[in-house]
Amino acid sequence: MSLNAELRAFYESRKEEIPAELREVMHRAGQELADSGQADRALTAGARAPRFALPSATGRIVALDDLLAAGPVVLTFYRGAWCPFCNIALRSLQQHHSAITERGARLVAVSPQVPDEALSLTEKHELAFDVLSDVGSGTAKQYGLAFDLPEDLAAVYDKLGFDLQRVNGGHPRTLPLPATYVIDRDGVIRWAFADTDYVNRAEPADVLAALDALG
Repeated sequence: MSLNAELRAFYESRKEEIPAELREVMHRAGQELADSGQADRALTAGARAPRFALPSATGRIVALDDLLAAGPVVLTFYRGAWCPFCNIALRSLQQHHSAITERGARLVAVSPQVPDEALSLTEKHELAFDVLSDVGSGTAKQYGLAFDLPEDLAAVYDKLGFDLQRVNGGHPRTLPLPATYVIDRDGVIRWAFADTDYVNRAEPADVLAALDALG
């Protein structure tokens, strides 16, 4: 089963657990985000990858320049450990981590969560790659991915117990679109995926194909 087939099946199996009135708010906000053109503002293939230096789950600063010095980079943005779709996607990347490193690439994941949350996620899912904290979403903004939740959707997330105020270090309304980039050693984005629908994610097979195309 592909990653996106797994994500869609999970969505269908769990959606009835959320009250209908909350689902309606989520659906409306999702449609507004899609209509906003946010995905079109995300960086795409051919753009230079904005540099960053972000803390890892253990507090070590990880810089894109240092990663690129060793080879190409697979950079993935996710919403947070509170998002089950993100967790499924990260576990799938972990399953393909060896295939990524065999191609000489480094995989890093970025979210707006504080390092303690990233550490819990790393340990829970036994992730072998760096999970970086972009508190305030400054890096996500540079990649054209950051957006603010509408008030009614933020209220829904509060009702569902996500506590974004705490896990995002005082920035509860700003999240990144789910996105994945393959960046070559020269710092140029060679493959890109970004979607306003949080259920849709980059397929690991497509990421591997993009790495193979680097030559």
